[in-house]
Amino acid sequence: MKIATWNVNSIRTRQQIVCEWLEANAIDILCLQETKVIDEAFPKTPFEELGYHLYIGGQKAYNGVAIFSRTPLQDVTLGFAPIVGDTTAENFDEQKRVISGVAGEVRIVNLYVPNGSAVGSEKYDYKLGWFKVLKEYLQQLRQKSPGELCVCGDFNIVLDDRDIYQPKKDDHIMNSPAEKQALQEALGSDLKDALRKFSDEGGQFSWWDYRQGGFQRNRGWRIDRHYLTPKLYERAISCTIDIEPRKKPKPSDHTPVIVEF
Repeated sequence: MKIATWNVNSIRTRQQIVCEWLEANAIDILCLQETKVIDEAFPKTPFEELGYHLYIGGQKAYNGVAIFSRTPLQDVTLGFAPIVGDTTAENFDEQKRVISGVAGEVRIVNLYVPNGSAVGSEKYDYKLGWFKVLKEYLQQLRQKSPGELCVCGDFNIVLDDRDIYQPKKDDHIMNSPAEKQALQEALGSDLKDALRKFSDEGGQFSWWDYRQGGFQRNRGWRIDRHYLTPKLYERAISCTIDIEPRKKPKPSDHTPVIVEF
């Protein structure tokens, strides 16, 4: 099985790029973030014609998540509330950032983590609160779904200096200690970063700023990842970052990350 995660930064804008990539790559499941479109306006037909079943949760102009799967998924849920309840989810489901479904023995959780804007801002506090709900969500999923788990998406955090072109200060968004701790607490001790099974090297990035020639100068960040439960981690045979879509005209600022097991 090959599972890819990709923040497409508007599925309608990147529709052709995504279709061409799927035609050229044997992807079983594609997890998308930042689709930026309400469900009724999602361009389903091109992807259904490629043989995918679509599961989507979107909103106008912002956020939005989706899963494309070659085979129908089971137990598909959108948001935190179906797992943790409305009280725990609070207002964190207003932004469409979480979708999950089961393929065989593997539950896929597709996340679009809030950016946080700036350390100490209201959006930063929202991000930390969002992680607290994610922690409860993942804990309850593990209890309710005894199979393996692949948690993937755009995490909007680097965990060490290998994942960024140039080290940042602790007060830089996506690099602050509180963000890192919140993510690690949500993941727990057994969800492992798939890429690190195969490479300890730095300089492997999945996002580059559009400004100042970020991609051309390889001034990137690795913020798009797959985290796997122990048995699935052991079964993984590769985890790669495909930079080719980032070379296209008018690309997303992110590029796909693919895990295979």
